[in-house]
Amino acid sequence: MQSNLTIGDPLSLDRIRSVLTRLEDTIIFDLIERAQFAHNPQMYQRGAFKELRDLGFEGSWLEWFLKEIETFHAKARRYTSPDEYPFTSDLPGPVLRPLQFPEILYPNKINVNPSILSFYVRSIVPRITRRATLALAASKRSRGIAGDDEYEDDGNYGSAATIDVEVLQAISKRVHYGKFVSESKFLENPSAFIPHILKPNRKALEDLITKPEVERKLLIRLGGKSATYAQEFTPDGAPNGVNGSSTKIEVDSIVDLYESYIIPLTKEVEVDYLLHRLDGLSQDDINRLATKGGTVTPA
Repeated sequence: MQSNLTIGDPLSLDRIRSVLTRLEDTIIFDLIERAQFAHNPQMYQRGAFKELRDLGFEGSWLEWFLKEIETFHAKARRYTSPDEYPFTSDLPGPVLRPLQFPEILYPNKINVNPSILSFYVRSIVPRITRRATLALAASKRSRGIAGDDEYEDDGNYGSAATIDVEVLQAISKRVHYGKFVSESKFLENPSAFIPHILKPNRKALEDLITKPEVERKLLIRLGGKSATYAQEFTPDGAPNGVNGSSTKIEVDSIVDLYESYIIPLTKEVEVDYLLHRLDGLSQDDINRLATKGGTVTPA
């Protein structure tokens, strides 16, 4: 999902909420697509594919997919945008001249994609693919394949990895958008944040940015959307199944992804961003921020 940061106010809370809401839809639909394939754990094991080792690549199949796709995206200047973060290091520069974005975020090097990749591979993929994996095992048993060989691998490495990349990029964008949230809230009332940045006090900063009621409504909305999008429909367009008995994915798995991973990691990004928000500023700059608000660039 793309967002045009050159139009309007990127730090408007209404604008930020709109972006995050659209990302919900992207993440839900991509997870539903990934759930149609089995777990395929070999895709996530480094060095598991001889074909990649022969190419001199020692990472996993998914990491190779990310590298190849992000190499092209880097050439198309994707990662010059302040809301895009690659999973791959040492990417080439853009072929096109970079767009001129306004100075939206304070300079920082926060990138939590290693954590996103880890929790996605270790916790999310096995859970959302559980139904497809069990169906695969039943199919193999019916053909006389038993034991370890009946589980987990359907061979759809390319299709599954293509969707994995889409999910990861959407989650990354959603989590790192916490920087926009922090910058917007900081500029709205710098004096509330500055003492806790100077100490520093992570807990106080997290309390300032946390809105329990907003999070509660988010999870309710997410559950409703997921239940709707995951339904199977008859040829006439009517829902097929009762009380979620015929859905493409376990709805609770999507809600848990947000509650246990995306929301906490986004808060970490928001707090880490705030802790570096005064880097490079003189005491006079900080005093002006504390009394008047507004933006001040580092010396």
